[in-house]
Amino acid sequence: MLEEITIENLGVISGAQVELNAGLTAITGETGAGKTMVLTGLSLLMGAKTDPATVRSGAATAVVEGRISALNPTVRSMVDDAGGMLDDDEALIVSRTVAAAGRSRTFLGGRSVPAQVLSDVSRELVTIHGQSEQMRLRTPSKQREALDEFAGIEHEALLAQYRSTWTQHAEARDRLEQIVTAQQERAREAELLRIGVQEVERVNPQPREDSELAGEAVKLSNIESLRSGVDEAHSLLSGSDIAEAEYAHNVLDLLDQIVRALESACEHDTELTGCVEKTREATFVLSDVATELAQYLASLESDPARLEAVELRRSELTALTRTYGETIDEVLAWASDAGLRLLELEDDSALIERLGAEADALHAELELLSAQLTEGRKKAAALLSAAVTEELAGLAMKGSRIDVAVEGDSELGPWGADTVAMLLTPHPGAPARPLGKGASGGELSRVMLALEVTLATASTSGARGVPTMIFDEVDAGVGGKAALEIGSRLARLAQTFQVIVVTHLPQVAAFADQQLVVTKGTSRADDAGGDLVTQSGLKVVTGRERVSELARMLSGQDESAAALEHAEELLNMASVRSLS
Repeated sequence: MLEEITIENLGVISGAQVELNAGLTAITGETGAGKTMVLTGLSLLMGAKTDPATVRSGAATAVVEGRISALNPTVRSMVDDAGGMLDDDEALIVSRTVAAAGRSRTFLGGRSVPAQVLSDVSRELVTIHGQSEQMRLRTPSKQREALDEFAGIEHEALLAQYRSTWTQHAEARDRLEQIVTAQQERAREAELLRIGVQEVERVNPQPREDSELAGEAVKLSNIESLRSGVDEAHSLLSGSDIAEAEYAHNVLDLLDQIVRALESACEHDTELTGCVEKTREATFVLSDVATELAQYLASLESDPARLEAVELRRSELTALTRTYGETIDEVLAWASDAGLRLLELEDDSALIERLGAEADALHAELELLSAQLTEGRKKAAALLSAAVTEELAGLAMKGSRIDVAVEGDSELGPWGADTVAMLLTPHPGAPARPLGKGASGGELSRVMLALEVTLATASTSGARGVPTMIFDEVDAGVGGKAALEIGSRLARLAQTFQVIVVTHLPQVAAFADQQLVVTKGTSRADDAGGDLVTQSGLKVVTGRERVSELARMLSGQDESAAALEHAEELLNMASVRSLS
């Protein structure tokens, strides 16, 4: 239940705070006083889109805050999932800030959340029924949705199963159509892949073969340079043909001389023993190097035939890497993937047969589910027609009737094979016509009220009732006895739900358990005597104030003796009818 609402700087309302009661609350006020802004504030609490133009002139932000109590487990879970918290009284605080410039903010239980989260939560708490709802129920698709909701939980579960099967069937048909349509393209792709795989298999490359052959090619192409460099190194280490000079020696001879010199010095200082050992080790290492270089020189032979074979093999590998990958390893990976793709492409006939069988099986299931949906809709349609017709009789439209027609279609659609149409017979003998055609504004308002009330309250309905229902101008185009019946029906509805109605009819307002008046006045824009600006507020009226407000609504004069007397009579009559 919505316990409290606070509005700041929203349109003409500079500041208003009011506690709301259970039962029926009527919001009234002069034209232009700001009733629309109250409804706008309530809509914002439901997650409606913000509009900077609604921020009061001169203010940076508008703020709307609501306090909601008696939360059901579903709402508590949603608030918990969003990271919000309830207050000490287990109530939920919801807040919206609308910025005149910049970003607006949404808060749920003290946590900033996207507006969509608030919208999802509010859908479990509040519904607004107004002119937009009338337009909503004029379309066949929305009428079908309303009937499906009314049909109950099991019907909606059946519809969900149908929807899932419909999606699977559509996917299977699309896949089948794509394969059949693209069969030629798939055959062309398979042929190109087959040629590529055959080429790779013919060349038969080995992992890292391209890099290994590249190294071998470099070696074979530079035999003489290698021989020259290694020979010189070997000669410097141990050769006898180094440059002839008085002090020219190879490295090993020099090291041998160094060892002998150090051994002689050690006779006088043993501290040099370590240097002797290290020099000997260097001699041994370099001696091994000299041996290895000699062996390498012996193995170096010019082999033009091998070089030619290497270059030819590299040419074959390059042809592969130019087309199927930058390296042979990438070529091998491509060949592996191509082989798997070939298996898929070359299995078209089996795949087409499988998908065709799958689509046929799903279509058969859809036909079965559709027949069950039609049966459920027809049963629900009869119940809904009777319930709404009964409601119309209580809204001063005795003799009118609503027929919910369920017509079968030869083709299955995403929601079954039915077309749902709500037909109104405004009086006996008149032809039944689609809802919204041929009905006056007052009649249409009452029909919509009857529909919404039936969907929310009928014992057989599967539509989700919410704790708070808000009606905006549901009495448009209505007066006299019909207005009294609307007020009476809203009062009976308020015995089960919290009902808030924005109305201009005293006959409706008189039935309210609580009446709020949107007041309009003027004030200076600033303390320095600025321009006058319109300023509205919201207050609860009781006693003589309420009688005066009803008198104003009746005659436009809140102090007229006749209007005041009529207002008191209206209140007494409404009180008696509410108790009956």
